[in-house]
Amino acid sequence: MVKGCSFIEKAGNPEEVFVPEEFTEEQLMIKDMVIDFCLKEIQEPMLKRGRELYATNEEDRAEVARLLEKSAELGLCGVAISEKHGGIDLDFNTGLIFAEAGAQGFSFATTIGCQTSIGSLPIVYYGTEEQKAKYLPGVASAALKASYCLTEPNAGSDANSGKTRAVLNEAGTHYILNGQKMWITNGGFADLFIVFAKIDDDKKLSAFIVEKAFGGITLGAEEKKMGIKGSSTVQVFFNDCPVPVENMLAGREEGFKIALNILNSGRIKLAAGTTGGCKFAIDKAVTYAKERKQFDTSIAEFGAIKNKIAQMIVHTFAADSAIYQVGRNIDLKTAEFKQAGEADGEAKLNALREFAVECAILKVKGSENADFVLDETLQVHGGMGYSMETGIEMGYRDARITRIYEGTNEINRMLSVAELTKRHLKSKEINLTQAGKKIPGILFKNMLPFTSTDEAAIIENIKASFLLISGAAGKKLGKKLVDEQEIVMNLADILAEGFLAEAAYLRVQKLKNKSMVEADQIKIMEKAVQVYLYDALDKVRKAGNEIIDAYTEGFNKKTMRYLFGKLTQRYNINAKELRRDIADYAYAKGGYPF
Repeated sequence: MVKGCSFIEKAGNPEEVFVPEEFTEEQLMIKDMVIDFCLKEIQEPMLKRGRELYATNEEDRAEVARLLEKSAELGLCGVAISEKHGGIDLDFNTGLIFAEAGAQGFSFATTIGCQTSIGSLPIVYYGTEEQKAKYLPGVASAALKASYCLTEPNAGSDANSGKTRAVLNEAGTHYILNGQKMWITNGGFADLFIVFAKIDDDKKLSAFIVEKAFGGITLGAEEKKMGIKGSSTVQVFFNDCPVPVENMLAGREEGFKIALNILNSGRIKLAAGTTGGCKFAIDKAVTYAKERKQFDTSIAEFGAIKNKIAQMIVHTFAADSAIYQVGRNIDLKTAEFKQAGEADGEAKLNALREFAVECAILKVKGSENADFVLDETLQVHGGMGYSMETGIEMGYRDARITRIYEGTNEINRMLSVAELTKRHLKSKEINLTQAGKKIPGILFKNMLPFTSTDEAAIIENIKASFLLISGAAGKKLGKKLVDEQEIVMNLADILAEGFLAEAAYLRVQKLKNKSMVEADQIKIMEKAVQVYLYDALDKVRKAGNEIIDAYTEGFNKKTMRYLFGKLTQRYNINAKELRRDIADYAYAKGGYPF
């Protein structure tokens, strides 16, 4: 049995985690197929015409729509749809490979991501058999282009405050929909809209499958965006749009639940996509660094460049390790729920909900990695990176949105801590009190003259730091803690560092125990884990000390600083040399090396 959030309660077992090196030949073929599609249909045409993919007018939107249809011919629009309804129904972890590989399609990844995720999963998971039979084959073939209408001008993160209304007509046959939605991906050419609205004066949203052919739908102009210009983004207006009563998804006031549950899937898929983008950018940075010469020397030999290359690899490696461990756990949990008698869609949703904390963490870390890696890749390219010629500036612009959609990173930070706390206090699924009882023993070990500085001990210390500070802050602030958003976000950062550090460590331990890769690669991976921990401790120290300063004073502050300091002692490694070794290995491999 697998359990969400269990990483905070106990140390992970290398034998029980999934690592990317275990992907089958068939799964890797799917990855290669997606990358090949992106190269031939997107990257090569972009190079020929000398400009990025656009969706700014009718002609450009038609080209994007044709790309969606071409991808459907390969089965790429039906990855989460059952074979019965025209899809290929990939397991969740293979779906994450698809998301990672799709990053090489640049802004088209947003287009196809909407089609395969938020635009269709509400029907996959919540639709009746009649709804699935009517709509999913068209989505899988891209005969029906799908979109998702949740956000409104005054209802972004607070989605349930939306003003769009649905009123049942006198005959009781249709809901009459009126309202405005914005930032609607694929909206400019969509045939199908998943629309969230409140019926009458309901407190919670309901969800509807709305066909453009129903009428009463008008579209705003394409948004002029900083990035993802090849993704159609418009406002959608519903003016007395008639929706058959049978097109309600799930039950009345079930829409908000649908929106939240679908976001769990979107968050981890976004993390996979951003990690794919990081790997692609690292390949570009390594290639350019080796080719570019200054002062009669390849810039790849400069320590400053090696530092950048290594840092990009280290943080991408940690995210990559965690994403597929969680993806596999979602598959295992789905099987567990199905064995207990749950229907397929219900089991998949409950499995995603089980790992909501991990999905939120990965969304934050993946998107912030993408911003960091694209920024550093541009810096490695220097002036050429700022030029449109290389396409690096396009990737830089495209990456920025990932910290905003699928829930802003601020929302996801607070969600990760809030959900963990809820599972401890309300559902009792996680016992933070029991986990916290280990802190005295951990502190005692850290006070011994010869303190262990092995990676497992440091990871244990980071998790103990979270338990120590969150427990003390909770006792001091009580219910007021939820309003102290700065403290909650700092707690989220400590929690995230412990989670990703352990994921990377467990991956290396499993590979080493099973002799799954060459010894020289294991050595570099071990160095990557060490550097990640070195960086993580700095982040944990900063976040923890800010929390302590925010709610403690006097003797209590001195005590907390002392205890926290013992848990976050210096990690005595030569990070500079380790980074140089990692960069040299990447140069030898010609790009991202793992």
